[in-house]
Amino acid sequence: MVTITFVAGTLVLHDVRRDTAWVPEACVWDDRIDCYRAPAVAYADVVRAITRAKVPFADEARRYEIFEQGARVMREPRPFQEEAVQAWRQHRCRGVVILPTGSGKTHVAMMAIHDRLRSTLVVAPTLDLVRQWYDQLRHAFVQGVGVIGGGDYNPQPITIITYDSAHLYMENLGNRFGLVIFDECHHLPGASYALAAKFCLAPFRLGLTATPERTDGKEEDLTHLIGPEVYQRSIVDLSGDYLAEYETERLVVELSPLDRQTYEKARGIYRTFLGLHGIQMSSPSGWKDFLIRASRSTEGRQALAAYRRQRQLALASSAKLDVVGELLHRHRTDRGILFTQDNATAYLVSRRFLIPIITHQTKIKERSEILEGLAKGVYNAVVTSKVLNEGVDVPDANVAIVISGSGSVREHVQRLGRVLRKKEGKQAILYELVSGGTGEAYTSERRREHIAYR
Repeated sequence: MVTITFVAGTLVLHDVRRDTAWVPEACVWDDRIDCYRAPAVAYADVVRAITRAKVPFADEARRYEIFEQGARVMREPRPFQEEAVQAWRQHRCRGVVILPTGSGKTHVAMMAIHDRLRSTLVVAPTLDLVRQWYDQLRHAFVQGVGVIGGGDYNPQPITIITYDSAHLYMENLGNRFGLVIFDECHHLPGASYALAAKFCLAPFRLGLTATPERTDGKEEDLTHLIGPEVYQRSIVDLSGDYLAEYETERLVVELSPLDRQTYEKARGIYRTFLGLHGIQMSSPSGWKDFLIRASRSTEGRQALAAYRRQRQLALASSAKLDVVGELLHRHRTDRGILFTQDNATAYLVSRRFLIPIITHQTKIKERSEILEGLAKGVYNAVVTSKVLNEGVDVPDANVAIVISGSGSVREHVQRLGRVLRKKEGKQAILYELVSGGTGEAYTSERRREHIAYR
């Protein structure tokens, strides 16, 4: 009789001969133990292969519970949420659901837990999201809910864990859950984070994201790690009925004459250095080549300083900050979130307009107090760099001001999603400020390549 065991994130098949025909492709012969071994992610394939071959087996690998009771309270799902879960079921409960921010992806996950009734692991990218998941799951289910990450280690039948902790602990925890849910699953294909999926044997897998695309193209790995894309709805599909009505406004801000002169001079020094050394910044190694060359000479260091100066002027010119002040005054009775590309600009905006700032250095308690103050109207705006791209739930926020950002389509869509949570009579707006006649114009065109901005 074949016996399956779980060993450090892998499956070991005992009492199987090396030339056995039914063994799945994922299994590799391990000469050290004279057994077949496979990554834990292949668990469902291994069990199906053994079952098809009608071979008696003992499953000593899985250690997850089957719940006797599902959710004790569950609000009525929206039609698209039911469609998403149904599509997931049709793919053997393995796959990625793509829904815009604010549409209720968490509720889809709770429906999946209620449907499968298995010990569940939820993997989230930030401690803010871990906290939000914990609050919702412990109110919805009678089973114990635990947290791993941020100094906590309390595995329970339903557990929420950060990506950072998941890839570290999964070789020990990977057989304790029958359902694994990857929130913001576009993070998963990274070399380290992917181990969280590979070392977990959960036969049922659900990925949630608003934007699966990655700059490195590795979103294709999600098919192996979680399953195929099984359901998708866009912001345009859901706005009005399930998301707030919204509009986007792109404001091109011209540099002042003095800033323009400084910008052109700095950019000239930077571009001349690139030309002299044949550096192509559009190539994958362009930035690395520039830094190496810049570190070798006085001219190089001057070019690097010039690059930083022209970039800083494009991201946060005096004219752009004047426009920010006008927008804050225009929307002084609204709730706004201001986004920047870097912390330095965020602090500059915070000091100039006396509004709270949230960065990666802001403690969770302080972050919660600031967001609570925004929700209650103590503050009418907050400024952040990138940490609020994911994980903030402020239904009252209806104004987003993108002062600066990267060329990432995902980032831009996430920032729009922060102000789209539905509320009676709510009309959301996103302002995108772009310094005219600078490299930021090209960056803006790249990040707007999404149906939500057309």
